[in-house]
Amino acid sequence: MELRFEMEYEEAYREVYELVKPKYKLFTAGPVACFPEVLAIMSVQMFSHRSAEAKEVHVDTLNRVKAFLEAEKGEIIMFPSSGTGFMEAAVRNTVPRGGKVLVTTVGAFGDRFAEVVNSNGREAVILRKEPGYAVKPEELDEALRKNPDVVAVTITYNETSTGVLNPLPELAKVVHEHDKLLFVDAVSAMGGADIKFDKWGLDMIFASSQKAFGVPPGLAIAAVSERVFEIAEKMPERGWYFDLPLYKKFNEKKKGTPSTPPLPQIFGLNVVLRIVEKMGGKEKWLDMYRKRSEMIREGVKEIGLGILAEPGYESPTITAVVVPEGMKGVDVYNAMRERGFELAKGYGSVAEKTFRIGNMGYMTFEDIEEMLANLREVIEKLKG
Repeated sequence: MELRFEMEYEEAYREVYELVKPKYKLFTAGPVACFPEVLAIMSVQMFSHRSAEAKEVHVDTLNRVKAFLEAEKGEIIMFPSSGTGFMEAAVRNTVPRGGKVLVTTVGAFGDRFAEVVNSNGREAVILRKEPGYAVKPEELDEALRKNPDVVAVTITYNETSTGVLNPLPELAKVVHEHDKLLFVDAVSAMGGADIKFDKWGLDMIFASSQKAFGVPPGLAIAAVSERVFEIAEKMPERGWYFDLPLYKKFNEKKKGTPSTPPLPQIFGLNVVLRIVEKMGGKEKWLDMYRKRSEMIREGVKEIGLGILAEPGYESPTITAVVVPEGMKGVDVYNAMRERGFELAKGYGSVAEKTFRIGNMGYMTFEDIEEMLANLREVIEKLKG
């Protein structure tokens, strides 16, 4: 979608547009294709982030996110960053230097959380599962019994690298029984998988704009519990850019953020949440994601390919597909790209034997049908 305006230096625009103009139908792991309504609202001329209009849209967006996440007891925080910023914020605001964090990892992004813990002078204790498998409640319970001195637990709700959806409600219950803080990476889950912040008793759950919400990258969103702020207020050296109490104060007093926010992304997120409302509400929106992912998994199986995620724990937003023996995932990715479809390469330890199909953002069921038809032809050709 190309938005046009009266431009004095259109040649400059045209030179860059030729580099970045859309060439593929996107089935990526993110950034993803954006809703036309989002692209349109993001084209408005900028104004001060301290203006009355900016404050109004900031507060309205916070309220809409709060409702979507069912987080009446949570504070909604928006960072001008990627979702990874909240990994660092969680650690620096609540875990003292040298403190331990139990990091559950089912893939590459669980490993990233461990790296963030360790790089900030804390110690990551790892509960690792083989790629394709979810963390089970009894496994988490055993790990916490063996490591009673951990301050917090991290869970990747939806592991983008493997297409696994962890059983978050059941895992959260185990964390509560051990009275630990719970931080949830929902980067590829929020907007595509159900989240009930209050009911599940989460301490922090965070995501990025460029995944299931179908907004360009640059905005990170989280719901944060009051317990986190109470601990953070007393935590020394928690930094400034990701100082959670500072953001809460700005929400309340300034109706904005401490540093300049990505206003276009906030406008886009606000539009998406209004689309959810006009579509018929959260349940219908999430049902759309469920139907997309089921359609992709069934189509992949009909082609004769495998799914990496164990049955019952499949992601509603991305599918990691296992290629046949003698074939490489990157070969499928490249062949599909030649046909005008941008999938996602395999990632992490399973990079060579998988490719991934994302179903986040703006797409139609007809797009999925067309992609699967081309995928069938590509696999047959590669098999020789």
